[in-house]
Amino acid sequence: MQLIKALKVKKIFLASDHAGFDLKEDIKKFLINKKKNISDLGPKNKDSVDYPDFAHKLSKKIKSNSEFGVLICASGMGMVMAANKHKNIRAALCYSPKSAKLCREHNNANVISIGARLTKKKVALECVNIFLKTKFKGGRHLKRVKKI
Repeated sequence: MQLIKALKVKKIFLASDHAGFDLKEDIKKFLINKKKNISDLGPKNKDSVDYPDFAHKLSKKIKSNSEFGVLICASGMGMVMAANKHKNIRAALCYSPKSAKLCREHNNANVISIGARLTKKKVALECVNIFLKTKFKGGRHLKRVKKI
């Protein structure tokens, strides 16, 4: 799977909870192999942690349109809920390549959330790949995103 350089991605922040730790590590290796500039915000092991702490930490780091986030917890739902509490964060729960593509094209999502217990590694990597290469379509979608 090759990462296509469609977007000027300056930095990718990664964070998980204990349930998402292994998948976070897999995604991190995938992005490092693609020579992406990443920052792993934790956790550093599988010890039990509270997912909102890591979703908030990541969401506070995203400052520009060229920065993206990848969040992983057991279902992906808790992370996406916590991240979307932050201004200028549009986090999307993705479970398929199509959901990853549409959240970028139609919603200009800047954070992808994945459920480690619900998404196979291969699908998760494909979702991240598509998320990072897909451009926002703008147009009629921009009007709707502004209403968020």
